[in-house]
Amino acid sequence: MTPGEYIQHHITNWTFGEGFWAINLDTMIMSIFCGVVILLFGRYIKNRVTEGVPQGSQNFMEMVVEFVNKNVDDNYPGHNPIVAPIAITVFLWIFLMNFFDIIPVDLIPGAMEAMGADNYRAVATADLNVPMGMALVIFILTMYYSFKTKGGEFAMEFVTHPFGKWLAPINIIMKAVEELAKPLSLGLRLFGNLFAGELIYLLIAALIPWWLHWLGGLPWTIFHVLVIVLQAFIFMVLSIVYLAMAVSSDH
Repeated sequence: MTPGEYIQHHITNWTFGEGFWAINLDTMIMSIFCGVVILLFGRYIKNRVTEGVPQGSQNFMEMVVEFVNKNVDDNYPGHNPIVAPIAITVFLWIFLMNFFDIIPVDLIPGAMEAMGADNYRAVATADLNVPMGMALVIFILTMYYSFKTKGGEFAMEFVTHPFGKWLAPINIIMKAVEELAKPLSLGLRLFGNLFAGELIYLLIAALIPWWLHWLGGLPWTIFHVLVIVLQAFIFMVLSIVYLAMAVSSDH
């Protein structure tokens, strides 16, 4: 294949069906696989919890839980029993899905294609459906808690904020744009960073001789590990912030 054909092949999903209702099977497999791994890892830790100074995987999980709880305490007013579980789920799930971006680009796709998949993308968060789907869930939760907490006051924000009731049509448009910008920015930020990372790996593989791949891949991997963690962290923190804004009376 030419470099262009190679890259196009690797950014094409393995799908079932056509058009709007097509399902990206590779995205579904990888996202479900990552979710199952997290659940099994959590169960493994739960069954081996020991008192005293934690060691190994228990120590790692306790660090993650304390880190997430601190961010929830710092950003979310009051107490909501689902915010911390949502935050830790978002962080771990996105981190694990992102992690597959640093695995050699032909390893998993090659293995899956050998088993019959036409194309296979291993990085679920590089498929726009996953980041936007997760962002949509956060958006629905923010709308739910906004109406639950503020009721009519939240509805009136669309009419009176930010220019007063005499400019209600403009206020409605601006408030709608403000609310819709949250899930769009949340999802597109994650997608853009992971898709760009995947594309750079593909460019290295397509344009550099195989025996020099390490020369381009190693520096990029060192940098990209930071991106992987940072994007999971940003998505988590913004999810907490948006949920906090939903229950706050301040504009």
